[in-house]
Amino acid sequence: MDVSIGGHAEPGFAAVEDAFTQNFEAGHETGAAFCLHVDGRKVVDLYGGSFDRDRSGSGSGSGSGDGSGDGSGDGSGDGAARPYDQDTLQLVFSSTKGATAACANLLVQRGELDLESPVARYWPEFAQFGKEEIPVLFLLSHQAGLPAVDTSLSPAEVQAWDPVIAALETQPPLWEPGTAHGYHALTYGWLVGEVIRRVTGRSLGTYFAEEIAQPLGLEFWIGLPEEQEHRVSPVLGSVLPGSESGGEPGGAVADPGFSSTLLARALNVAGAFSEPGWANRRAWHAAEVPAANGITNAVSLSRLYAGLIGTVEGGPSEPILTKDQVDQARIVRTFGADQVFASVGFTMTQRIGQGFWISSPFSPFGGAGSFGHTGAGGSYGFADPENNLAVGYVMNRMSTGVTVDPRSRPLIAACYQAVGATPKYL
Repeated sequence: MDVSIGGHAEPGFAAVEDAFTQNFEAGHETGAAFCLHVDGRKVVDLYGGSFDRDRSGSGSGSGSGDGSGDGSGDGSGDGAARPYDQDTLQLVFSSTKGATAACANLLVQRGELDLESPVARYWPEFAQFGKEEIPVLFLLSHQAGLPAVDTSLSPAEVQAWDPVIAALETQPPLWEPGTAHGYHALTYGWLVGEVIRRVTGRSLGTYFAEEIAQPLGLEFWIGLPEEQEHRVSPVLGSVLPGSESGGEPGGAVADPGFSSTLLARALNVAGAFSEPGWANRRAWHAAEVPAANGITNAVSLSRLYAGLIGTVEGGPSEPILTKDQVDQARIVRTFGADQVFASVGFTMTQRIGQGFWISSPFSPFGGAGSFGHTGAGGSYGFADPENNLAVGYVMNRMSTGVTVDPRSRPLIAACYQAVGATPKYL
């Protein structure tokens, strides 16, 4: 495949560019970007491929404010391919959880949030149906037993925030909190985000923008302004396993048995996200869904993690998080079989800290103490404090895996080779 790769890799990092290029040559990418910071300095910034599937440059469409548009574009264009370039933004799904975790850990660092206190201390209405004593920590470590809700919610209700919060307030835990963990694929963001809203008086998207994104100079939004919509590359492929979506994210699930599983309920909020094209709609991008709808680019994802563990060029004079807080954030709080993925017979044994995933065979970020988060389809960001590096990867072609996918492993390995370190899990 003849693809033009833009950006740069500094001397000594040519192997990273080679790995990035190889993904295109092997036909694994449509459009993608990768960034590496070392010691707070951007040493790799690569992007390439096509903005959309048909390479028409038609953009991500104009789904209406009520979510009725399909966001797929009309394919008209002028015949010239629109490149995936430094101006492109990308939906990164659960890589958003890392930004949400950063907000919670910043509040802990400032003494405004106690993870051992009951959630009800900050959110009194939460103290119903056996949730009275659930500590805030269980929300961050996926131990609360609330990966899904029994209430039926429409897409508009999910995007409006308050209906989901009301549903979570009256939802009994699906297992005894603290006795097991299971991936709170979407509810994680509302649970942690509502606590942050109660503590700060600001929505999660606003708090992240004002306290982290703006100080670091990130192009990273949880709740995308309309004027940025034209920059968003549409995601290509399915979000839900086994979906029949005609290449669009979402779609009706081919296996009816899957729809009733806990994994399906966790991923689509009782069916709210099952229509083709939902992830490319303006209404989804505009909402604040702090577990899953962050929109950013590889540079900002990498710079976020670089700014958590150290200073970055052109950024604040101090890291966002202190060393002590970083160390606390990556203490492994849960490890073992995930109850949500077990519902479809899949054994997933990720290591979870204070909202971040910690490097493991499941999420091989590189160094043993690396922390970050992956997103559906393949995106990820992470930091490695011991080697003082940070990485961000985004793409528009969805992979069907649930961990760091094959496109990423050679990229991460090349980064460690370039800095003379040995990754633990690759």
